[in-house]
Amino acid sequence: MPRISKDAACSTYLETKLEVNPHLGASNSTTATTICPAAELLHTAAYRPGAPAVERVAECRELGTPEILAPSSLMANCPVVILVAGAFSDLPLLPLTYPPVTASDLLLFLSLDNGPGNQERVAFSPQAPAWRNPSTPKTTYLFPHMPSYKTTKTTVLMSPNKAFENASTNVAAAQMRNSLTELAETVKDPEQKKLFETEMDNFFSLFRRYLNDKAKGNAVDWDRIAPPAQGQVVDYEDLANSESVGFLNKLAVLKLNGGLGTSMGCVGPKSVIEVRDGMSFLDMSVRQVEYLNRTYNTNVPFILMNSFNTNDDTAAIIKKYEGHNVDILTFNQSRYPRIFKDSLLPVPKSFDSAISEWYPPGHGDVFESLYNSGVLDQLIERGIEIIFLSNVDNLGAVVDLRVLQHMVETEAEYIMELTNKTKADVKGGTIIDYEGSVRLLEIAQVPKEHTNEFKSIKKFKYFNTNNIWMNVKAIKRVVENNELEMEIIPNGKSIPGDKKGESDISILQLETAVGAAIRHFKNAHGVNVPRRRFLPVKTCSDLMLVKSDLYAVKHGQLQMNPSRFGGAPLIKLGSDFKKVSDFQKRIPSIPKIIELDHLTITGNVNLHRGVTLKGTVIIVATEGSTIDIPPGSILENVVVQGSLRLLEH
Repeated sequence: MPRISKDAACSTYLETKLEVNPHLGASNSTTATTICPAAELLHTAAYRPGAPAVERVAECRELGTPEILAPSSLMANCPVVILVAGAFSDLPLLPLTYPPVTASDLLLFLSLDNGPGNQERVAFSPQAPAWRNPSTPKTTYLFPHMPSYKTTKTTVLMSPNKAFENASTNVAAAQMRNSLTELAETVKDPEQKKLFETEMDNFFSLFRRYLNDKAKGNAVDWDRIAPPAQGQVVDYEDLANSESVGFLNKLAVLKLNGGLGTSMGCVGPKSVIEVRDGMSFLDMSVRQVEYLNRTYNTNVPFILMNSFNTNDDTAAIIKKYEGHNVDILTFNQSRYPRIFKDSLLPVPKSFDSAISEWYPPGHGDVFESLYNSGVLDQLIERGIEIIFLSNVDNLGAVVDLRVLQHMVETEAEYIMELTNKTKADVKGGTIIDYEGSVRLLEIAQVPKEHTNEFKSIKKFKYFNTNNIWMNVKAIKRVVENNELEMEIIPNGKSIPGDKKGESDISILQLETAVGAAIRHFKNAHGVNVPRRRFLPVKTCSDLMLVKSDLYAVKHGQLQMNPSRFGGAPLIKLGSDFKKVSDFQKRIPSIPKIIELDHLTITGNVNLHRGVTLKGTVIIVATEGSTIDIPPGSILENVVVQGSLRLLEH
């Protein structure tokens, strides 16, 4: 298979004026962008019948006057986009079965010069009925005779390196599309196959954006970033305080329930971990909505977005709520294939490949999944206008009538709840002004030289709680119009090698966050809410806090003890307390912490019943030693280290 050098393949991009035959339906002068590949390999052209358009054209300068290849009149009613297929020093010549590089490309023309008198031009049409079903063979058209037109005027637009990057991106995308087509072939059930193809189309769109971002180097321009401008963040205390309950009939509550409890050493959905008084996260969330419905005589639906990791277990668990005054709806977020970091190809080889080869693509997927599941249309039919979304493990995320009323009265399509940063959460995503528009900025997007500036509480004093209020019809609009382009978070992980003794294999998960969608909604802004609305349980340190006497449970809501002065204390438990089972074994009875400011425990430490902690308490058991805190101990502003054992006799 012939190969050519990078320099020969990508000499330049050109801007060209085309003189197009009027009978093909375009104006007499159409602007086109051209790339110069090697003359001996191919010449292709772009043409969109019916309207002037920017088109991509291959010009073979070594042949002299370039040919512009347009489709015959047989295709006059089919809009086309023609892409250049090239071969570079590190890639073989692309075969005639080379697929379109994006799902949205309407037509790909490939023209290979196989010698004098032996030119073959092939077109693939995604507009044919078979195109949207990747499992069926591609529709092929042969055009042995295409009219030619001459070009005039050339201007350099792009460097050879950039042209090479773009071509490499196209190749990677084409290889991915082929792999996804093969995956779809392994799905046997027709209905399941249809859903899978839709999912893979969405994944491919995400993958394609990732490649483009990578090629263009779409980094955040720090000079364009500023703290939120006036009106982009509203203080909670400035909201109207009438708390009108009439808006509740427009509301649905949605909890993100896709995560497992593995980070805390638990099996199954994280939402079923016991939090307080025998109740799990899910129990408390259901009680909150049930209380709302009963108190205000309304019917706020409760929605769970599950993942393939949590769906089956959740379906069994929610049966116990059937007699409760709450209408529960569920849907699954997407299941995307993990990809190898080196080849950028999917890890799974079939639809039934191991669960470990797939991943849920972050909570930014909620928009597409809510739409594709049909749940969004169900809500619209019921007259629901607003969704209140939050993480299932945020015990502070309860329905707030003041925020609800504010959203209705301001006609905002999207509201993000923010709260003031502390030293514990300086890495949290923050809301920014980006050239006059509201955006979410995550630490992963920040250039390294500006990391400390990002963490500054003075410059960026808020962070995102992931309590989001969204307009239902606006969600439908941005999905149907393909407006959502949330920043992509490449999440690097590793999986075991195929053979024994092989090193781990690096893989990528392409994820998005629901907060990044803020820039796509009208009148979107933030509301700076009290800290009590952000009470996540991510670790056993958090679990100790919410289980303590610092909080009481009322109608599924945690309410801070009125005897407490100030906010919650800072608790840091070491790796010996990482798993819930170890935490419960070492601290069988939660200490009294109503007067605690700061607690650090590391090493082999056990707290017995009736312990009281006040002020700042640090307990460190060095390696090989054990510390047992006796029953009934009162520790106030102390450091305990060394070894202390209690023996029963």
